[in-house]
Amino acid sequence: MDFLDPLPPAWGAHLRMALELAATLAFALSGVIKAARKRLDAVGVCVVAFAAAFGGGTLRDLLLDQRPFFWVRHIEFLWATLALCVAAMFFMRQRDLQPTERAILWPDAIGLGLFTAVGVDLSISLQLPALIAVLMGVTTSVFGGVLRDLLCNEIPGALADHRPYALWAFLGGWVYVLLLTIGLPGWVVLTVTVSLTAGLRMLSVRYGWQLPSWRA
Repeated sequence: MDFLDPLPPAWGAHLRMALELAATLAFALSGVIKAARKRLDAVGVCVVAFAAAFGGGTLRDLLLDQRPFFWVRHIEFLWATLALCVAAMFFMRQRDLQPTERAILWPDAIGLGLFTAVGVDLSISLQLPALIAVLMGVTTSVFGGVLRDLLCNEIPGALADHRPYALWAFLGGWVYVLLLTIGLPGWVVLTVTVSLTAGLRMLSVRYGWQLPSWRA
């Protein structure tokens, strides 16, 4: 099924950029917290944060043959992420905060919702089939967190903690397609997709919803 670009050209590009920047910063913050828990130095914190922030979008751009990559087109994303890393490290040291695993889950959930919507929306704007668009949404929203956990020498939580993660991104992508199909405005579709995907992930964390696991 082919779709028209869901957002008006006049301001659609600005909305996409704002959502992608917000998603980038949310995942960068999750990377800072994860690296701080591992007691990495300042360089290590920045490397993990940048991998979390840009990993998913870079893989998406590679698969869609989008050049230059989104963070090259928008150099302000790099500056904003670097500023966030410095500010977050300074704040945690000044306040003597002890980063917890639970603290990572909230910016990670927000980033999941934002990047899912951005990935699907970009793919739809390129006139790609619905299934490919949904898979690009999952790739954009999940791969950065996978890289973050691998760099911190952990099995990626998205694949191993049994609480739905990629599943909600997949569902959120199809919700985007469904709402667009019935003719809702693009900004409404994006808002619902972000809210639903992030909200379901937060509920999974809050109430301990789990996917079936292997029996011991």
